[in-house]
Amino acid sequence: MKILVLHGPNLNMLGAREVDKYGTMTLDDINKKLRSIATELKIEIETYQSNNESELVDKIQATIGNFDGIVINPAAFTHTSIAIRDAILAVNMPTVEVHLSNIYSREEFRHHSYIAPVCIGQICGFKEGSYIAGLKTLVSYLQRANKN
Repeated sequence: MKILVLHGPNLNMLGAREVDKYGTMTLDDINKKLRSIATELKIEIETYQSNNESELVDKIQATIGNFDGIVINPAAFTHTSIAIRDAILAVNMPTVEVHLSNIYSREEFRHHSYIAPVCIGQICGFKEGSYIAGLKTLVSYLQRANKN
């Protein structure tokens, strides 16, 4: 089983920006933790971060035939990107949306996600734990789907 973990805009600044909302872990720290969990789960993961919407769309499109699922933190694109939403729909791949902060306890414009309705679920508010829960939940979902 192979999972793509996508990180959206400004997540390369983790550890230095708004630590009250996002925590002190860097993106590299989160990726290392996810790789460790992937080893425990006996799966492969690939991680990718971009500040560019088109690069994230290209990466999603490239999952066909190469990945079994996607964990995505679209960051600010959550609230604006129909292109990312459409890419997830086009590849028809089980996807979990994650966020470090609780987007529903923040500014009202952050309460709407274009991405969540095309995902199997959304996890938010647990800092790096959102990624961990997202990965574990997706793997469990895929394992159940493969048994049926």
